[in-house]
Amino acid sequence: MTVSQRFLNYVSFDTQSDDRSESCPSTPKQKLLGAYLVEEMQSMGIADAYIDENGYVYGTVKGTEAAPVIGLIAHMDTAPDCSGENVKARIVEYTGEDVLLNEEKGIWLSAADYPALKHHVGKHLIVTDGTTLLGADDKAGIAEILTAAQELMAEGGEYATLRIGFTPDEEIGRGADRFNLKDFGADYAYTVDGGSLGELEYENFNAASALVTVHGRNVHPGSAKNIMINSQHIAMEFHSLLPVQGRPEYTEGYEGFSHLCEMHGEVEKSTLEYIIRDHNMDKFLARKADFENICAFLNKKYGEGTVELQLKDSYYNMKGKIEPVMHIIDAAKKAMADAGVTPKEVPIRGGTDGARLSYEGLPCPNLFTGGENFHGRFEYIPVEDMEASVRVLKNILRNAVN
Repeated sequence: MTVSQRFLNYVSFDTQSDDRSESCPSTPKQKLLGAYLVEEMQSMGIADAYIDENGYVYGTVKGTEAAPVIGLIAHMDTAPDCSGENVKARIVEYTGEDVLLNEEKGIWLSAADYPALKHHVGKHLIVTDGTTLLGADDKAGIAEILTAAQELMAEGGEYATLRIGFTPDEEIGRGADRFNLKDFGADYAYTVDGGSLGELEYENFNAASALVTVHGRNVHPGSAKNIMINSQHIAMEFHSLLPVQGRPEYTEGYEGFSHLCEMHGEVEKSTLEYIIRDHNMDKFLARKADFENICAFLNKKYGEGTVELQLKDSYYNMKGKIEPVMHIIDAAKKAMADAGVTPKEVPIRGGTDGARLSYEGLPCPNLFTGGENFHGRFEYIPVEDMEASVRVLKNILRNAVN
């Protein structure tokens, strides 16, 4: 089975995670894909493949005992940002023109809106009908890992033992929460969860979430003078006190941000939900301090308890955990060069399971899948870039025995 055929199978499963759910996985439908993957892995000859009670999938491809044991990890869930139900995926040859995704609704994938398209002229793009996300993040990674495993077993020869791990709930920051690191047994690993061709990432954001709750007092507006406290106004004031240039739409590269993801409000009570991100720890701490200082200021202004703040760290920059083992970065670079791919070391403007796992003792940088425009209706992935990823993964495992 080709990598694109596998991928098209996987995107037929709706696996959106849900950050409001306390269960693991957060949505039971993720286990449906997990069970399917176990069946597929066993049919390939990965006899120990299984899914655990939390929806994590594991398996082993035995290799040369003298080589290190290498893990490859991807996640099964898709982001809650956009629907992953009834994905209508198809392959189109990209000639440089805008791509009509949905004739009935007049939805186009436009080169003017998405300049990265210019790099893919002559390639075959897997696209949606413009009403759902595609799911390349990270079903492409799953397809690439299993295709590499199948080809290695079919080709024979020497390669490192491969430990496979597929996680639920990565998109809501919980993918590493119940990962069985002890039994996984890899010396090091790579998440296959990156974007465009050649991306190699071992720096990511430090990340936190912030929930701001504002309490007001409601009375009839006709008799509200000096009595009503409209929580919505205070919530807007809170947001206005955060630096405007610290919003994601104004940042790039190593620049961090505070992002308002969701807001709800009535006179009596309003909530603001944020994510906070920065590669630099000092700046990350300063961004969190902004929230605490604004909360304190508004409580002094409107009365103690008017504004409540819950801050929760999610993950940290893996760079400090990768620098002592840079040989695994060098190995990835060589594998890419051998596959005809130019490595591009870029900081992740997000996070991966690998960030958490690196802090827990498993060095785990991130490799490209080839996908573009993740988490949205205009997501796409070139077939040729998925095939390049398969070559790179095979090279990593083969080169490890030399």
